[in-house]
Amino acid sequence: MQAKNFWITTLVVFLLNISAFAIPKLPKEARGFCIAAPSYNDLDNFIQFIDRELASRKVNLLIMRIDYNYQYKSHPELVTSEKRPNDPSSIAALSTSELKRIVEICRKHKITLVPQVNLFGHQSWASTLGPLLKKYPQFDETPWIRMPDNYKWPNNDELYCKSYCPLHPEVHSIVFDLVDEIMEACETEHFHAGMDEVFYIGMGGCTRCAGLDRSKLFADEVNKINEHINAKKGRLWIWGDRMIDGKETKLGMWEGSTNDTYRSIDMINKNVVINDWHYESAPKTAEVFASKGFDVMMCPWRRADVAKQQVADYEAFKKSAPKKIAKHYRGFVQTVWTSASNFLQFMNGTKTEEKFSTVECFKTLMSAFNK
Repeated sequence: MQAKNFWITTLVVFLLNISAFAIPKLPKEARGFCIAAPSYNDLDNFIQFIDRELASRKVNLLIMRIDYNYQYKSHPELVTSEKRPNDPSSIAALSTSELKRIVEICRKHKITLVPQVNLFGHQSWASTLGPLLKKYPQFDETPWIRMPDNYKWPNNDELYCKSYCPLHPEVHSIVFDLVDEIMEACETEHFHAGMDEVFYIGMGGCTRCAGLDRSKLFADEVNKINEHINAKKGRLWIWGDRMIDGKETKLGMWEGSTNDTYRSIDMINKNVVINDWHYESAPKTAEVFASKGFDVMMCPWRRADVAKQQVADYEAFKKSAPKKIAKHYRGFVQTVWTSASNFLQFMNGTKTEEKFSTVECFKTLMSAFNK
């Protein structure tokens, strides 16, 4: 009996080790950069930016928000219909050969490429529905809320961005096709699902979601996506705001959750990578994620002083935290919330009529961290 128990224990440990080994590795210490994918006519400048600016600053991680700016073959109906002015027969979204140029320059500089397609939330913007809900309106979590002609915030519908219904029986067969295709095209084991600022969740008018625990709804969707990606020997990344109690921390409804999704932090698989974004101050929420067992990266935006404080906090965390927690602090990701074209023009000085604070934040962050 003892011998049998020994072999059972040995097998369990072996399987656990195999499972852990199968999770794709992250950069030892992330010097990350997050930006929207470039348009086709900015591709050369974008590649030059990676080659000269990112590589020289030892950036080893690029999160590229692609969404529907790619010529998906699995679902061409979801590709942006915008045409290229110089070739009306060709759509503006990046082709496979164009995307491969970004893959190749990242490989050259050993930069981990993480494509992002927003899942769950961010299925609309301002007055415009995104391609998924436009083509598949049955997936809409709040179909009774109409898109306004002139969008304003705040509004009576509390509309920021629409969500798809995570319990619709057909939605995942569509979005997982996109996940699979973009990961294959980017030749990566990593995928970013966004999942920030999900305000429409478990809404009372939804026949599937009404009355359900919103924390569980959110966690179940993260875990479902994660399970799909893990089955491909891949790793899921998300923004962390929905897992933070916005009331208890006083961070509010944007950087934290005030619609009862924050308890999901104890329900989500710990191999999900968390990008912990804070833009106007430097709360120490990364410490919470790390103590829960998540690999976490701090993410500034436009304030150089906040980025410097985050670097100082990071160094202090790494020195003072127990090793089993400190190992989960995995570095930084500079976020950019404008088009690639706009950012590149400010970066190279062709736009000089105003100081672009994100550029200053980026330079300050990488300088401070590299020291």
